[in-house]
Amino acid sequence: SITIDDDEMIDRLSRMFVRSGASEECASLVRGAVKDGYRRLMRPSIENEVAAATKEKSDDAAIQMFADNVRQLLMAAPLGRKRVLAIDPGFRTGCKLVVLDEQGNLLQHDVIYPTPPANDFVGAADALCFYVDRYRIDAIAIGNGTAGRETERFIRDVMLPRKVQLFMVNENGASVYSASEVAREEFPNEDVTVRGAVSIGRRLIDPLAELVKIDPKAIGVGQYQHAVNQTKLKDSLDYVVESCVNTVGVNVNTASRQLLSYVSGIGPSLAANIVKYRAENGDFTSRDQLLQVPRMGEKAFQQCAGFLRIPGAPNPLDNTGVHPERYELVEQIAFDAKADVARLARDRNLLHSIELDRYVTKEVGLPTLTDIILELEKPGRDPRETVEETPYDDSVRTIDDLHIGQELTGKVNNITAFGVFVDLGMKENGLIHISQLSERFISSPSEVVSIGQNVRVRVMDIDTSRGRIALTMKGVAQ
Repeated sequence: SITIDDDEMIDRLSRMFVRSGASEECASLVRGAVKDGYRRLMRPSIENEVAAATKEKSDDAAIQMFADNVRQLLMAAPLGRKRVLAIDPGFRTGCKLVVLDEQGNLLQHDVIYPTPPANDFVGAADALCFYVDRYRIDAIAIGNGTAGRETERFIRDVMLPRKVQLFMVNENGASVYSASEVAREEFPNEDVTVRGAVSIGRRLIDPLAELVKIDPKAIGVGQYQHAVNQTKLKDSLDYVVESCVNTVGVNVNTASRQLLSYVSGIGPSLAANIVKYRAENGDFTSRDQLLQVPRMGEKAFQQCAGFLRIPGAPNPLDNTGVHPERYELVEQIAFDAKADVARLARDRNLLHSIELDRYVTKEVGLPTLTDIILELEKPGRDPRETVEETPYDDSVRTIDDLHIGQELTGKVNNITAFGVFVDLGMKENGLIHISQLSERFISSPSEVVSIGQNVRVRVMDIDTSRGRIALTMKGVAQ
């Protein structure tokens, strides 16, 4: 609410408009007009103006926080090219199980019933062992929704035929994807439960490539995203997604149409043309080949080429962030160093012995040359970190297993202006208030933690009836 001292305002306005020396009858008339004008017109106008300015300021802060959260989620560590068994858990309907290859392609799907009411532990364990062995599974991804913890504990008790990593995956938005046009396009013959499980598995393999298919508002992070200015929010999120995609780079031979459409210079129609050309002509073997794609002009190629990667291309520069217009320069540097480009990318000592000042021109400055050398040092390397398992405490299964003073490991799954929500390995999330994040003063939780980070916390308070858990990181060794 906006509180204004009406008497003070009317007095001030009266001093401005009621002239001294005027007759009492005239002064009374003007004073009445001032009072009426203030109450009927001016006060509502002031309230609306202040409310609009405050709303705009609040919107900007909420949008910024939501955009930061989405950026962290999109830049989350990928598992990489591994075979994954993904499970969308459930009680009555069972756990939907899908097998994905290194590219995230669906190989097989099934349903197991290791949870109540069926409790088919033997049948479920046999099916798990069969799929893990037959498809040489490297990791298992379990959705963190209903029956997620129960399914995880069951799998941990199964003696699998090979060493497999186990991950809990945030499934927010998986149902949105499974019912979307994109999912129907990808899997026209599968039902929504299979599509949802595929999304869970692909999020583990590469979160960025999968999450770009979902409206960022449905990802389940942030605060007030449905109450803010939707145009501003969309612009901000589009920028964040495009920025993340371009930072990581895109494998042009495996990227989906949705992922390609976020690359600078490529829109939805050109992305569809690239995918169609790839399907008809096989994998791209060089960046120059992109110019043969319908509607790929010189301008679009100039904008997008540096962000598209071709692993295993004959020219090693096609798998780096070096733009084709600088290939000639790199080849000249390699020639002067008496080596080829492939050796230049392998030999760090040779790279660091190059005198970059020799190659500075009006078109190419020292910062560009430095970037080229850094890119040659790590051709094709993903800038994101590697994914880690979260070591939840096995003794904690429900809120009743907690006690005040207990120390636990959890995973940050949402950041708001007032604090951080932490997944403790059970249905309820714990909250670390912003005042309990650090011994020093902080203005934003993002200064201390990021989404997906594993943290050590201590239980401060438990409200079982309302399902609320208060946590602190103060005095807890990380």
